[in-house]
Amino acid sequence: MPVRKKSEDCNFMLRVVFMGTPKFAVPALRVVARDHDIVAVYTQPDRPVGRGLEHQSSAAKRAALELGLKIFQPEKLSLPEELERLKSLNPDVIVVVAFGQILSKGVLSLPRLGCVNIHSSLLPRWRGAAPIQRAILEGDKETGITTMRISDKLDAGGILLQASTVVNSDDTAASLHDRLAEIGAKLIVETLSGLEKGTLTDRPQNDSLATYAAKLSKDMEWLDTRKNAVILDRQVRALNPWPGTSVMVKIPGDQAILHRLKIKQIKLHDEMDITPGEILVSNGMLLLGTVKGCLEIVLLQWDGRAEVDAAGFLNGLKGRGWTLPLKVSHVTAI
Repeated sequence: MPVRKKSEDCNFMLRVVFMGTPKFAVPALRVVARDHDIVAVYTQPDRPVGRGLEHQSSAAKRAALELGLKIFQPEKLSLPEELERLKSLNPDVIVVVAFGQILSKGVLSLPRLGCVNIHSSLLPRWRGAAPIQRAILEGDKETGITTMRISDKLDAGGILLQASTVVNSDDTAASLHDRLAEIGAKLIVETLSGLEKGTLTDRPQNDSLATYAAKLSKDMEWLDTRKNAVILDRQVRALNPWPGTSVMVKIPGDQAILHRLKIKQIKLHDEMDITPGEILVSNGMLLLGTVKGCLEIVLLQWDGRAEVDAAGFLNGLKGRGWTLPLKVSHVTAI
């Protein structure tokens, strides 16, 4: 077991139950384990993944194993026997980071300092499942982290602390995710310190300002060049890594067959115009034309083939005897 010291920010170590599942939860798990006594980590059960359907542990479970922490993986935390086990742990506080299960009123009322959630937006903006992606899709200039009390209404509990970060013009969902995870880890340390000392109280959210971050779906991947380049730039960045972004293209001389082309990385050129719906080379760049402005394609991938840069893509076209421009066919779902 790792040696845990008294936190420099708290008078004494809190008994913490940590509930989290994905990679986003790991930085917070590590700092809470450093400063406090994590009596158990709750995470989702191992799930089959990939083509081989091999069972894989969550990122939080793997980190908890490294830290030598006790782990529980109930299918349903709401079962009476699970609530009894949780009560027996006698936590001062429950920290929740993308756990993946709704907490019952019995759980919410259990710890003396309550249940605290780390949410990846500046609430009340972007309540819901995909706040990081929605912030990029909507062109938000900043986003951040909120620590909050958990209530029986989705992401509507009282706000404890918030910290903001700029959404950079080249941020993807992946890069913003990692930055926010680190901010969340720092903020939960401050939050637990304030709760333990009694210096931190929550403030209610303004429900009239709330927006909803609906979950992503696979059919969001298709780029529609009838939209402008600014919108498509946000789409490519927001949906990286999942579900990704793609176009279906027609090959010269083979117009009956459509080929999926995954657009992995781009640069925005909103003041440069080429024919909308065409992929061609101009000024030494591989470009996708839109109704206003264009996107420079930096990394891309034919379906079922390896990812390549623009130069590799052009060499591949020559090898197949295909020529530019490629025509994009508008797709909304497959």
